[in-house]
Amino acid sequence: MHASRSRALAAVTLVSAVLGSAVLLGGCSGNGGSGGAPRATASPAARPMAANDLQSDYQKVIKDVLPSVVQIRASQDLGSGVVYDDKGHIVTNAHVVGDEKTFTVTTANSEGTYTARLVYAYPEQDLAVIKLDELPQGLRPARLGDSSKVAVGQIVLAMGSPLGLSSSVTQGIVSATGRTVSEGRSDGGTGATLPNMLQTSAAINPGNSGGALVDLDGRVIGIPTLAATDPALGGSAAPGIGFAIPSSMVRTVAGQIVKHGKVTDSGRAALGITARTVVGEDYRPAGVAVVDVTEGGPADRAGLRPGDVITALGGTRVTTLTSLAEALAGKEPGDRTEVTYTRDGDRRTARVTLGEQ
Repeated sequence: MHASRSRALAAVTLVSAVLGSAVLLGGCSGNGGSGGAPRATASPAARPMAANDLQSDYQKVIKDVLPSVVQIRASQDLGSGVVYDDKGHIVTNAHVVGDEKTFTVTTANSEGTYTARLVYAYPEQDLAVIKLDELPQGLRPARLGDSSKVAVGQIVLAMGSPLGLSSSVTQGIVSATGRTVSEGRSDGGTGATLPNMLQTSAAINPGNSGGALVDLDGRVIGIPTLAATDPALGGSAAPGIGFAIPSSMVRTVAGQIVKHGKVTDSGRAALGITARTVVGEDYRPAGVAVVDVTEGGPADRAGLRPGDVITALGGTRVTTLTSLAEALAGKEPGDRTEVTYTRDGDRRTARVTLGEQ
């Protein structure tokens, strides 16, 4: 089978690394020795019933949600999308659409294909909206859930088109919330730093990007976007560590694009500078040099100027543009924070009221 190239798997930098040791959990067999209290067990009839109930839940969710998940093809690249409304708007990842303006869409309920056009792409949050030229029968807008109520351990299903296999479903749990990750550019990512991501153990493979991460109530709580890579394995995907943009951000960004044709309120904090990473005498990244300052912007009002080298933001060390973006990802427009920088070899600090990206 000829496999086309898929825009889906972007390398990421984990801001909050999870450190731990592997633990083997073994079950005990037999009676457990003398003196132990009898162990309560479910009746033979109860166990299959519980399994059947869960299976029925899965099947109901899949039946309800798959009509809201589509496959998107852009030239030789492919990904997934989620039907946003009954007017044919589809939300997906910005790295799925890339630089393309027109797309071919395949729905779960039809063997035919439909054309769609780009409404707007917002690479800073790796989200985009396209719109179908014609509405297929059976197309169903997804129900977006409240991602603020998502809990670790919650069962989720990931739906999309991994490796071009449309209408595929994988299962896992929410492994963590509130992750900040940075995409790579070399493998098709936008280079964006994405805050408040949902981490999931549901498999996310090339082609899943832009699809749906769904709870057992059939609500889309996130858009699967990327999987972690393991440097120890030569940059290959780390199994069971995927990330999804939370539905709250999806609703905010897609809603603005549908209404205004662009993002008018990003909600992302910014300093108002153009900058570059600088290296020290040991040739290692040592800070972020200010190249240009937006007139009247946060950095300008705080007294920063071109040539200053930022080394910390709000107590977080800054060595690269990525680390600066990660520090800003944890802030909101209007927050006051401290910037540490050097000027002509002197260490200085400034209080900055952050603006909006």
